[in-house]
Amino acid sequence: MTFSDEDIYEAVKHHLPTVNEYVESHGGAIRLLGVDNGKVYIELIGACHGCSMSLMTTKMVVQKKLRELIHPELVVVNVDGTPENTLPENYYTQEEYEPEPEEEVEEVSVWDKVKNIFVKENKDAL
Repeated sequence: MTFSDEDIYEAVKHHLPTVNEYVESHGGAIRLLGVDNGKVYIELIGACHGCSMSLMTTKMVVQKKLRELIHPELVVVNVDGTPENTLPENYYTQEEYEPEPEEEVEEVSVWDKVKNIFVKENKDAL
């Protein structure tokens, strides 16, 4: 390909909302991580992260559509944590990629839930 990684990144960034429509319809989203030697690195997030169909989504939806919109030889890799799909050390990006921290969920006991409901229902009487 005769385009720079920066050119490819810009083109993918521009067309990503169109490609993302299908993934969003399944409860997921696409995060553009970067480009290296013409390869586009993405991460499927939301319901699509870790889905057994993520490889199919990457190749038959994302890569196919980006090839139509940008260049027929474009290669898309879903960085999914497997050894063969990793983000290279040196890649072009415009944003600093930081994995989203795991959201901590506060555990609430059944007793606290019942107590909160009771207080809300009887706040005028108290």
